[in-house]
Amino acid sequence: MGDTAAEDIQNLNINEKSKTKAMKEKKKKAEDSGAVSELNPWPEFIKKRITLWDKFKQQHAEELASKPDMSVVVTLPDGKTVEAKAWKTTPYDVAKGISQGLADSTIIARVNNELWDLDRPLEGDCKLELLRWDNTDAQAVFWHSSAHMLGEAMERVYGGCLCYGPPIDEGFYYDMYYPEKGISSTDFHVLEGLIKKIAKEKQPFERLELTKEQLLEMFDYNPFKVRILKEKVNTPTTTVYRCGPLIDLCRGPHVRHTGKVKALKVTKNSATYWEGKADAESLQRIYGVSFPEPKQLKEWETIQEEAAKRDHRKIGKEQELFFFHELSPGSCFFQPRGAHIYNTLVNFIKEQYRVRGFQEVVTPNMYNSKLWQTSGHWAHYAENMFSFDVEKETFALKPMNCPGH
Repeated sequence: MGDTAAEDIQNLNINEKSKTKAMKEKKKKAEDSGAVSELNPWPEFIKKRITLWDKFKQQHAEELASKPDMSVVVTLPDGKTVEAKAWKTTPYDVAKGISQGLADSTIIARVNNELWDLDRPLEGDCKLELLRWDNTDAQAVFWHSSAHMLGEAMERVYGGCLCYGPPIDEGFYYDMYYPEKGISSTDFHVLEGLIKKIAKEKQPFERLELTKEQLLEMFDYNPFKVRILKEKVNTPTTTVYRCGPLIDLCRGPHVRHTGKVKALKVTKNSATYWEGKADAESLQRIYGVSFPEPKQLKEWETIQEEAAKRDHRKIGKEQELFFFHELSPGSCFFQPRGAHIYNTLVNFIKEQYRVRGFQEVVTPNMYNSKLWQTSGHWAHYAENMFSFDVEKETFALKPMNCPGH
């Protein structure tokens, strides 16, 4: 009996040693392969940022409590009215009063034609619309919130400085300054796994309006946010949003909580420049797409697979029409067959110009940024334009013919 017990203990020790050895080998293999994982501990700036948030949130709560108790009238799209309390009743409360199903399916509100958080209190008499997924503004808000979830995961995995994270057509992206190491597609599953946890936690999106001085203190670790505050923010106050440990400069609005995002996929990554300027800092950009239901993501993936089969870049290469090279990744090299098609199309267009009474002009491909500042394009497209400095002036390649024509 004693011998058997001794043998069992010995076997147990051997098994424990084997498990420990296997875990060490697995960890070493992951480190050698360059695999990423969530940082432990998180970057120190996250703790400081949350401490300041809690302080400012308490001040905001005291200000909100001091607001006068005032009844307001909310007018719905069908003309019906609902009584509410200013600084207390939220669009979500109104939606829930109509039906729980409506409240659950609503992504964002529109108050007096301004997009409005569902949990942000109403401030006076207003017209209220409740927007669901079939509304393009609601989709943009949904993807913007998803970008914040991606940004949270990026901070927790890489620890770099977040820059811009907007919604785009069919998805979103987030830029990060992370000079220590490049980001690889092999990291995607780690980010997606962390984002699933973030969604499961149903982290509420909270909004605060703070002074520029408060925000400069909160984001003093991030030179890019400091630049935005000093160069772009022209008002005494602006807003920040929080979900979980992520707190970011943001106009908003956002969905109620991260649990609304039930399906998210990290799609690709690339390198970019701060505000699109070639002489500025190089950034890492990660793209994603998300949906309120998993079946919508599956449908999207099916569409992408079918589109990939019909991709002109793939077909053009297979038919020996053109090819791309790393030395000029943004432009293709036309082979004889491709050049023949290209010239045929150009000649057809030129003939149509003459038939329809048009005259051709040729305009420059490069302009001083003052042109787009005058036209108003610069405010909307500067980040995605290829710009560079020439004799202390900012120039850029034209992304469209107007306003050059």
